Amino acid sequence: MIKKFLLLLLIISMQLNSKADEGMWLPLLISQNYDAMQRLGFKLTPEQIYNINKGSMKDAIVHFGGGCTGEMISSNGLLLTNHHCGYGSIAKVSSVENNYLMNGFMANSLQDEIPAPGLSVKFLVRMEDVTNQVVKYIGNEKGKEYETKLSEISKEISKAASENGAYECDVKSFYAGNAYYLFVYETFTDVRLVSAPPENLGKFGGDTDNWMWPRHTCDYSMFRVYSNNDNKPAAYSKNNRPYVPKYHLPISMKGVRDNDYAMIMGYPGRTTRYLTSYGVDLAINFTNPSIVKIRDKRLSIMREAMQKDPAIDLKYATTYAQIANYWKYFIGQTEQLKNLNILSQKQNEERKFQNWVNDQKKYKNILSDYQKAYSEFQPYAKHQVYYREALFANNLTKIAASFETIVNAYDANVSDDSLSKLCTRLKAIHAMMMPNVNLEIDQNLFAAMNLMFYQDIPKGQHPDIFSNEIFKKFGDQNWQKTFDDYAAYVFSNTLLLDSLQFSNHCNPDKIETLLDDPAVQYAMSIVKNYKKYYEPKVNEFNTEMNDLNRLYQEALLEKNNGTLMYPDANSTMRLSYGKVSSYSPKDAVFYNYYTLADGLLQKYKAGDSEFDLQPAIVDLLKNKDYGTYEDKKLGGLVTCFITNNDITGGNSGSPVINGDGELIGCAFDGNWEAMSGDIAFDQQLQTHYQRRYSIYFMDSR
Repeated sequence: MIKKFLLLLLIISMQLNSKADEGMWLPLLISQNYDAMQRLGFKLTPEQIYNINKGSMKDAIVHFGGGCTGEMISSNGLLLTNHHCGYGSIAKVSSVENNYLMNGFMANSLQDEIPAPGLSVKFLVRMEDVTNQVVKYIGNEKGKEYETKLSEISKEISKAASENGAYECDVKSFYAGNAYYLFVYETFTDVRLVSAPPENLGKFGGDTDNWMWPRHTCDYSMFRVYSNNDNKPAAYSKNNRPYVPKYHLPISMKGVRDNDYAMIMGYPGRTTRYLTSYGVDLAINFTNPSIVKIRDKRLSIMREAMQKDPAIDLKYATTYAQIANYWKYFIGQTEQLKNLNILSQKQNEERKFQNWVNDQKKYKNILSDYQKAYSEFQPYAKHQVYYREALFANNLTKIAASFETIVNAYDANVSDDSLSKLCTRLKAIHAMMMPNVNLEIDQNLFAAMNLMFYQDIPKGQHPDIFSNEIFKKFGDQNWQKTFDDYAAYVFSNTLLLDSLQFSNHCNPDKIETLLDDPAVQYAMSIVKNYKKYYEPKVNEFNTEMNDLNRLYQEALLEKNNGTLMYPDANSTMRLSYGKVSSYSPKDAVFYNYYTLADGLLQKYKAGDSEFDLQPAIVDLLKNKDYGTYEDKKLGGLVTCFITNNDITGGNSGSPVINGDGELIGCAFDGNWEAMSGDIAFDQQLQTHYQRRYSIYFMDSR
C-alpha cells in the first residue's frame, strides 16, 4: 500500500505537460509550472509566491468569510474583496435608517470603521505533504472504515500542528484520496467594514448581467483586519490595532492590454473535473433541472414580498442573492454541458480508459461499477434535491425539524433533567432562527414547495403526512388549494412562531403540547421518511463514489504519467495562470477584452431595479473627468476585463496579478459560455472578468 502511494507521489511530482491556462495549482508545488508561467510573462520567482521563511504572495491572500477570497493591499490591514462577498456583512450592519447596502459606505477614519460581527478571515501559514503519515494509518481500508480512519488521523495531525490552539489546522484529500496535505491557518475575527459602493453599482446589471459579458459591475468592498498589540488574532476590542500582514500586494495603475500575463490566487471551492459520464448525465437530466425549478419558484415568492417593503428587502437581500446566483449558475452549466457535448467527450475518454485497463484486474471494472452505482441511485436523486432545496426552503420547517432530538429523547423516556437540557439548546436554536422568519414569505414557500414535492416526486416516496393528514383534512380535488389551506392551518395554529408561547411550553412539563404542534408533526414526518428510507441510500451512494473516485483517479495518475494533472478544487489555496484575452464564442460574435464606463450610461435605466444609478454617479460619468484613472490608449475608464484563467466559486474576490506581481483587478464572475467549467474546462471559452475602477469611485465619494 505504501509503495503504491509512493509511486503515485512520484508520478504526481514528475508529470510535465499541461495546457498553460488550465488548472488550479497548489502554491507549494508551483515550481513545476514555472517554465510555463515564464513563457506567458511571469517575471518573479516561485519563492516570491510561496515561502514560509519570509513574506510572500501567499501571505497576502485570505480565505474571506469561509466562501470567498480577499487580498491585503496595505501594511495596515486593508483588505479588498468583492461587494457580493461582503454583501451579507454589509446587510447585517445596515438598517432602514442607515442603509449602507443601498447607499454605500466610506469610513473617513479608523474610528468610523464598522465592526462586522461573525466575519472572519484566514491566513495560510503553511501547507505540508502528510500523505505517507495518513496512508500508513489508513492501510487498505475502504468505505466507512476508511472515512473513520481518515477522520482520526486528520484530527491527530491537526492537533499536533495547532500549537495548543494557536492555529487552525485542516488535513485535505487530493486526487480523491491519493494524496493528503496539512493546511495551517491563522484566523482573525476582528474585521471591520471600510468601504462599499452603492448597491446599484456593486450589483449593477443584477441577475440579467450575472454570469454574462460584457460587464460593468463595480463589485468591490473593503474591510480592515485588526489584531492585538502583538499582531496576533484577538476578539473585537476598541484597543485592537490594524493588522500588519507579512506581505501585501502592490497596486498597478498601468492598466491592462490584450495578451498580458494574468495570475489568480485564491480559495476555489469545488470542482469535479474527473466526473464520469454517468455523473454528467445525472447533472444534466436530474439534479440541475430540479434545482433550477425549485429556486425559480422560491425567488418569485421572495421577490414579490421584497418589492413591497424596504425592510423585507433588506432582511432577505443576502438570502435572495445567494439563491439567485446559483439558480442562474445551474441554468448556464446545463446549457453549456450540452452545447460543448461534454457527455460525449466523457464517453469517448472512458472508452480509451477502458481499452487501457482491460488487461489490468485492479482497474478493469471501475467504469462498470460506476454505471451500476449511478443506475441504482438515480430513482432517488430527485428526492434528495427536493428534500434539501424545497421542503426546507421555509424557516418554520427548519425550526420544527430541530425538535428531532427532543422527539427521540421523549420516545426513549429520558429523565426530566436530560429533557430540560435539550429544551435549553432548542430555545437557543429558536432564538437564533426566529429573526429570519417572515410570515408571508414562509407560508407561501411552505405551500408552494410541498405542492412541488407532491407533483414531482413519485408517490411511493412521499411522507405519510401527505396521505394520512393533508389530503384527508384539506381535500384532494384541487392540489393548489389543498396545500394553500394546509399551510394556512399550520401557520395559524403553530406555537413555534410565538416566542413567548414557545418558551413557556419548551420544558419537560409542557413539551407534549409542542410535540403535537402541527409544524412539528409535519417536520417529523418528512424527516423520518427521508432518514429511514432515503438518507441510507444517499450515504451508501456517496461512500461508494468515494471508493470508486479514489481508485479511478489512482488509475488516471498512472495512465497519464508524464502529463501534469491538477487536483480538483477543495477550498484550499490555489493558483491559476493565463492571459488577458478577448474571445469569440460563436460565428460573427467577438468580445473585446475590456469594457469602459461609457457602458454604464448605455445600460442605465432610471428606476430599473437592475440598471438604475444614483444621479450623482450619472453626472460623474457624463462629465468623464477620470483624471489619472483614465486609460488614454483605450479611450476612457476601464471598468472590467477578461482573462482565460481557470477559476470557480470561492475565487470571488481573488486578486488578479500581473507578471510583475502587482494587483490589476479582482475576480468576480465567470462568463456564460464557460459555465461547464466546474465539470469540464474549455480552453477557448473559459474566461473571467475583473474590475479595476473601484478606486476611482472611492476617490469620487
